Amino acid sequence: MDDRCTNCDVARQLAPGLIEEVGGRSEVVRQPADEKEEAQVAAAAFACHTRSIRRLAEPLDSAADPFALALDERVLLCGHNSRHTAAANAYLLRRPGGTQMMVDTPRWSAELADRYEASGQVTDVLLTHRDHAAHGRRYADRFGARLWIHEGDLSAAPDADQVLRGLDPVEIGEGVIAHPVPGHTEGSVLYLADDTYCFSGDSLYWSRAKGGLAVAEHVTWYSIEEQAASLARVAPSLRFEWVLPGHGDRKRLPADQMAQRLAELVAQVAELRPRPVDFTAHQW
Repeated sequence: MDDRCTNCDVARQLAPGLIEEVGGRSEVVRQPADEKEEAQVAAAAFACHTRSIRRLAEPLDSAADPFALALDERVLLCGHNSRHTAAANAYLLRRPGGTQMMVDTPRWSAELADRYEASGQVTDVLLTHRDHAAHGRRYADRFGARLWIHEGDLSAAPDADQVLRGLDPVEIGEGVIAHPVPGHTEGSVLYLADDTYCFSGDSLYWSRAKGGLAVAEHVTWYSIEEQAASLARVAPSLRFEWVLPGHGDRKRLPADQMAQRLAELVAQVAELRPRPVDFTAHQW
C-alpha cells in the first residue's frame, strides 16, 4: 500500500483483517493466506481510487478483477471507485424486468460501462448528492439512461434529465422511491428499493467503530440540524434490510432490527450541533 492512500476505508471494507487503518491510512497488515483472501485483496486493489494496492514485482492481474461484484441477487457493487467522487461506492440495482439502475458512479471508462451493461440494460443513473455526481452524465449518455438529481444539488448536474423537487417522496420506478433528505448537502437523497435496500449516499452509513448506523457529523457540507430534521421526518416510512452508503460500511440486518438502529440514530443526531468540517475526526 503506497503513500497515496487517502484513508477512504474502501479497501478495509473489502479485505477486513488483511487491510486495516494504521496511523490515519490503510496498510496491509497481513498477507493473504488462501484463495479467498487473495480474492479479497484483489477486490480492494481494483476498487482503490488511487491504485495504491499492488504487488511488489508484478502488475495486477486483470483476470482477478471481480467487479461488478454481487452483494446479493439484486445488488452489485461497481468497484473502480473514482477520485472525482472522493472514492464513493457505486451500485447496480437489478430490476424484475431484467434492467438495472446505477446508483452514484464509479470512475468513467467505456470498457467498464460495457461490463456493467452486460448484466442488463441500465435505464437510470441515480445521484444521491452533488459529491457523487462526477461521471453521471457520461454514464447516462453511454447507457441511454435518465440522469436523476435533486434540485438542491442541481448545479452539480445541471443537465440532469429528471430533477427531484421539494421534500415529498417520489416513486421513480416500480418499487423504487426517492426520499429527499437535505443535510449532508442541500440536495441529498436516499433511494429505497423493494423495502429491502437503502442507497443512502452520505446521509447515513454503518460505522464499525460505533457498531451501528451513523452520520458523517464531522463532514457535513450543508446543515447537521437539517439532517436531523430530515432523518426524523423520513425514518417512520423507511423499511429496509440493507444500508448501502457511498462512504462507510455496508450492513444487512433483519428489517425490524434495522428500524430500531435507525430510531436510535435519529435520537443521536437530534443532539448534534454544527461544527467545522474535520476529516481527521471522522470514525469509520
